[in-house]
This record gives sequence, structure tokens and C-alpha cells, in this order.
Amino acid sequence: MDAIILAAGLGTRLRPHTLATPKPLLAVQGRPILDWILGALPARVKRVVVVVNYLADQIDAYLHEQRYFADWQTVRQDVPRGTGDALRCCRGRIDADRFLVLNGDDLYGAADLAELARRPAGLLVHRVEEPEKFGVVFSKPDGTLDRLVEKQPLPPPQMANIGAYLFPRAALDVELPLSPRGEYEITDAVTAVTATGPFHVVPATFWLPIGTVEAWQAAQAVDLTSARRGVDSGIANS
Repeated sequence: MDAIILAAGLGTRLRPHTLATPKPLLAVQGRPILDWILGALPARVKRVVVVVNYLADQIDAYLHEQRYFADWQTVRQDVPRGTGDALRCCRGRIDADRFLVLNGDDLYGAADLAELARRPAGLLVHRVEEPEKFGVVFSKPDGTLDRLVEKQPLPPPQMANIGAYLFPRAALDVELPLSPRGEYEITDAVTAVTATGPFHVVPATFWLPIGTVEAWQAAQAVDLTSARRGVDSGIANS
């Protein structure tokens, strides 16, 4: 299995801290966010593709030094136009039949990612109290995806899409439409895959988004045991 990490963003909501450091390399409890993400990936992931743009040389330097994956590469998203566009940049770079896609500024539970990886296709969700800030996921009785609703004033709580997906390789061939906000959305790839087969909704037990200065500062005191997959040192997935 391969994994794609979306790490091309400017991190504007984390300025001034991201003026000289890309958001995925901001330290949380002494480790870069990207380091936590790589350490939480399931053991079946053997190869990582990191989509980069802003301060890409720093991310490349980190990847040369990290000890989790011997098989990795970066893909440059020259003009970032959404998460779906980042996915399109990885065409021709994925070797496995299935691949994970993760936001590069969120921390996920290792056990949750492992559970997601057991499905043929799916996404992680987490309960939120402010659903208007998120894409909300509605499930069928069998636990598969019914529909996604983006940032609507729904009554809380709701189950939010937290940016962790498992796709079949065919998802890379989907021709995505340009959204009203002028971007290509990864959720349109989800909709396309759902039309061809079940897309499983997997509740996450741990999720820590780090999109603002306040969230980053608060993360320094959070118990991150769930973000570790066993002993996450050494080359865990070589």
C-alpha cells in the first residue's frame, strides 16, 4: 500500500510561525507534524509520496533524514488548486492497488489508520460540535457513505470528514470538475469512487487538526499516545 501526504499548503493561519518553516514541519512536542504522521501510518504502507510546494526544499531535507520509509518521493504541486489537484499531481506515481491520502497538518490515531487500511475504500470521520466548519458525512445503515455535505448550518453534533482517505488506484483517473471556488476537490473523487462501489465510513477515536496558532499551541500538551504505532522509531516500513 502507498500513502500520499498533502503538504503543499502555505499555512497562512499559522503565521508568523510558517514564514520560515512549512506547516508540516512545525514541531509538536519536539517532533515535526510530518514525523508524527509518518510514524502513525499502518505497517502495510511501504511507500510514501509527499505533495509539496511551499518551502519544499525543507520538506525534502526532512524526508532524506527521516527513518520511517526508505521508499519515498516528493511531487510538486506547482500551482496549488485544491486537494483534488494535489491528488491529480500523483498520477503515474502510485504503484499499489490502494493508497491512503492524509492531510499534512493533522495528527491521526495509528489504530484508526490501520482500521481504515483494512477496508477496500473509505474515509475517517470524527464527531464535531461545530459542523458548519467542516464537511459532514452521512452514512447508510451498513456503515458506507451516503453523502457528503460541505459546511452547512446543521445541528450538532455531526460526524466530520477529517481528511484521511483510502482510495483504489482508479481514483487517480477520475476527471474532477472545477468547484465554484475555483479548485479541484478531493471530495469529488470520493463521490466518483462511491458510485462504483461501497465507500466505508470509519469512526476515528483520535484526531488533532493543527490549522491555527491556537490549535498548534494547545497540541503541545495533548496526550499523543494514540498517534503512535507501537515503537515508532527506526525504519518501521522499509
